[in-house]
Amino acid sequence: MLKTANFSGDFWGGTAAMLVALPSAIAFGVTIYAVIGGQYSAYGALAGILGVAAVGIVAAMMGGADRLISAPSAPAAAVLSAFALQYVSQDFGPDLLFVMLMVVALLSGGFQVLFGLIGLGRLIKYMPFPVVSGYLTGVGLYIIAAQSPIFLGLPQGTHFWHSFQIINGWQWQSIAVGTVTIIVMLYADKMFRIIPAVITALFVGMAAYFLLGLVDPSLYQPNNPFVVGELGGSGGIDYLQMFTGRFEELFLLQWDDISLLLFPALTLAALLSIDTLKTCIVLDSMTHSYHNSNKELIAQGSGNIVSALIGGMPGSGTMGATMVNLSAGGNSRLSGVIEGVMAVGAFVALGSFIAWIPVSALAGILIVIGFRMIDRHSFKLLKTRQTALDFFIIASVAVTALTVSLIAASGVGLVLAIVLYIFQQIGASVVYRHIDGSEARSRIIRSREEETILVEKGGNFSVYELHGSLFFGTANQLYTMLQDDLQHKKYIIMDMKRVQTVDLTAAHILLQIKDILHERDGYLILCRLPHKLPTGDDLESYFNQVGLLKHLSPIKVFNDLDDAIEWAENKIIKEFSLGEKGENLLELHDFDLFKGRRDETLEEINGLVESRFVKKGDVIYSEGEGNGEIFLIRRGLVRVMLPTPGGKSIHLSTLGQNNFFGEFSFLEGVPHYTDTIAGSDTELYCITREAFDVFKKLHKKAAYGFMHALAAVLAERLRLTRSELVAEYDA
Repeated sequence: MLKTANFSGDFWGGTAAMLVALPSAIAFGVTIYAVIGGQYSAYGALAGILGVAAVGIVAAMMGGADRLISAPSAPAAAVLSAFALQYVSQDFGPDLLFVMLMVVALLSGGFQVLFGLIGLGRLIKYMPFPVVSGYLTGVGLYIIAAQSPIFLGLPQGTHFWHSFQIINGWQWQSIAVGTVTIIVMLYADKMFRIIPAVITALFVGMAAYFLLGLVDPSLYQPNNPFVVGELGGSGGIDYLQMFTGRFEELFLLQWDDISLLLFPALTLAALLSIDTLKTCIVLDSMTHSYHNSNKELIAQGSGNIVSALIGGMPGSGTMGATMVNLSAGGNSRLSGVIEGVMAVGAFVALGSFIAWIPVSALAGILIVIGFRMIDRHSFKLLKTRQTALDFFIIASVAVTALTVSLIAASGVGLVLAIVLYIFQQIGASVVYRHIDGSEARSRIIRSREEETILVEKGGNFSVYELHGSLFFGTANQLYTMLQDDLQHKKYIIMDMKRVQTVDLTAAHILLQIKDILHERDGYLILCRLPHKLPTGDDLESYFNQVGLLKHLSPIKVFNDLDDAIEWAENKIIKEFSLGEKGENLLELHDFDLFKGRRDETLEEINGLVESRFVKKGDVIYSEGEGNGEIFLIRRGLVRVMLPTPGGKSIHLSTLGQNNFFGEFSFLEGVPHYTDTIAGSDTELYCITREAFDVFKKLHKKAAYGFMHALAAVLAERLRLTRSELVAEYDA
């Protein structure tokens, strides 16, 4: 439903937008239909006006973005004029060309509606920038080339290069009017900021034309070659006959004829969609709003269908008219409707005025528009090697648009962009970070004997943190990087947290890696497999489907990198330890915290402690429980977890025999801030702060020694944590 709360702003915004859109639309229409024959320029002007009205009104009524102004645009003019020129050269008659242009416009509108219905709106706006830039540059150059003969006053259909070989055919009247128009178009914004430059340039061009009529009276003759000519009546075009004639010819088209029009229509639909969505994105950034891409395409396609049916040009959301609408107070879709209605009013009221618009003035306006479409900043891309290929794409698309066709240019651009992307992916390393096992450590606190083994034998495993896309272009790169480790390591850990995509080739390479490790009794260890890739796939499910994670396969999967490193460490410790031995149950005097204490003191401390047994997987305490107690591990493993607001937990450390936990609660006399879970059947000593305070009063020196030993261990843990954080930051 249209909003009317800001009718005044929408009225003036829509009116101002019409004044900008209408002259450009007339110029675009003349560009297309003048290719068929100079006598059809007036019909082109009419097609432009009808396009402003139909596309503007229907797109807004169908739910287009607020403040967006839709009208015939440069991409439509370039594609359709190239299309018309192609079939004129094949001696197609005017009547058949009219109906072919209508069908192309009709199909393009249908394709846009289809794009919106199947959700392509959000994909089209991600068209590679070099392709869009190159195409718009090609369109700009094409417009300049097409308008140059008109600017020089040469007959319709004269080729750009040929126009410079027939200098004796140049018309000074046309050159003079076009030159004045171009100068005004370039500098009007600086001189008359209130009036849009295209309006100023058009009126000054007409004024120059009538002043030249004082020197050459033939310019005052109606329907002379230098003006658009009458839009209807005895001296002009019978619009009713043209309208009905197109539908009569439509039934004569065969399916083979229509199939030839599908690709031009698809190209036109894509370009108009890109042009619209690009304008919507700019509009969103300026108004802090958000457009619905798919809904916008349905609205634009509907407008183009109606425009084609009534003989108008197709169009898109246009930047210039939209910005004028915004600055003049337009605030809703009503401004788009008003723009279309005012275009109809202008046609009815100013039909005779439009007939006297000089075609060279329109050519001058379009030459400036074409020049502004050229991406001149793209030459800066040549300064660096990284962006030189992007410039190559832009240049290739532009050259193809000029030398072959605008339709072929879009295909060339997309193919080159895909090839460039593949080369960039192949050139980029898929290994985010590589850590040798001699440097990697899990969070488990090891005994000195175990640490010694890991220092000497930790090189038996490696950690590879992967990122990006694992596909046919990068899978062999990964395999090559692993070649040395596959000859010497038994355990390869691959952290896949940052992986975006994996294809079948990459999965096959992982199978090869797994088999090579298996031959040496080794394992491939995968961790942090994304359960929702950007494609929506679950990576673990995909690996199951391709047979990588078979039952009893020499491959391990962990949810956490630390768990994977801990598993590899345990395998190495077990392999290189001096013999199979179980853990002895520690007594108080065996703990490092009580080393050097006298037997009498230990006996008194022993009366303070409480023995506990916890089964594997049971919770020892949760966050918020307890009120000042420290636990000593006599035997077993304890995992310390930090709860997060999202309901997940962060693994802080795993503690083994001769370690302690709960120290902060003990020191501060407050509840615990972590969760602790038994990693195996575990036996503990528990000392409460209350009991320790009683002991401290009787044995100050022993209590001091205990606190000093506790502080030393905490300092060492803090040092290790700092090293881990620095390593993570440097990565």
